[in-house]
Amino acid sequence: MRHLGARLLRVEPGLVEIALPYSDKVSQQQDGFHGGAMGALADIAGGYAGLTVAAEGMEVTTAEYKINFLAGFAAGELRATGRVIKGGRRLIVTSAEVVHVAADGTQNACAVMQQTLVPVPKTY
Repeated sequence: MRHLGARLLRVEPGLVEIALPYSDKVSQQQDGFHGGAMGALADIAGGYAGLTVAAEGMEVTTAEYKINFLAGFAAGELRATGRVIKGGRRLIVTSAEVVHVAADGTQNACAVMQQTLVPVPKTY
């Protein structure tokens, strides 16, 4: 995500917020944010939120997610806020909201996601 210019905005137990600025690296043929960029941002925000509640020495991997795209936007930036819904030893369930933030600060919902994470031992 560094290559795409993403920034970590907030980290709290069970919550992570990430921003992704608009660029040609994350746009599609109609010049809007690509759905893949929205999905990746939501997946990462939810995953890092889940990581904040995972046991010591564990990582998380996404087992599945479902995303609803609500609207498309160009310019400005996307912000994804991931939240832990249920933290557990075997599964962690999260959600993420993705909003578009325009240059004037106006925010509009563009996607919502629900995700299941599996804690796995760190291998390094």
